[in-house]
Amino acid sequence: MRKLPILLMFLAACSWKNRTKFLDDEEFDHYYALRVYMEDDSRKDYLKLKTREERDQFLKDAGLWERFYKYEPHIRELILGGEVQRGWTKDMVYMAWGTPYDRRKLPGRAAQRSEMLIYRFEQHADGRVLVWATDSKTEYKAIKLFEQEVTLDDDVVDEVSMKNKSW
Repeated sequence: MRKLPILLMFLAACSWKNRTKFLDDEEFDHYYALRVYMEDDSRKDYLKLKTREERDQFLKDAGLWERFYKYEPHIRELILGGEVQRGWTKDMVYMAWGTPYDRRKLPGRAAQRSEMLIYRFEQHADGRVLVWATDSKTEYKAIKLFEQEVTLDDDVVDEVSMKNKSW
């Protein structure tokens, strides 16, 4: 009898992540782009809200709404499609691909601040390309693992290059 409350607590703790399936397409898109700026507790609080209006207001109150919606619709589509390109801001890269696997400062460049963001990806047989994450549950299905290096000068993308390598 004592195991039931522990099981229910475990299920309740895991279930908040599954609430994304209840978001409509547009709402999922802005959640997906902005999740990188939310801690687990904020994500949990966001996903627990019952209505779209409450969730949208949550993002506005947190100062996140404008971070995504300041861009024109065609730019937001590129962000959601993960089509990182030269001229993008660091924010746009983070919304598209999330937090990088690794970051390195790049001294000696002609900018005040230069850094390289390193992302790992896994490509699947059906053509899907996923941003790799620690403890990936899909890596075993990947037919190719690769890295993308994004060079930023003063928080603007100067170069994006793919590196074929396994780790």
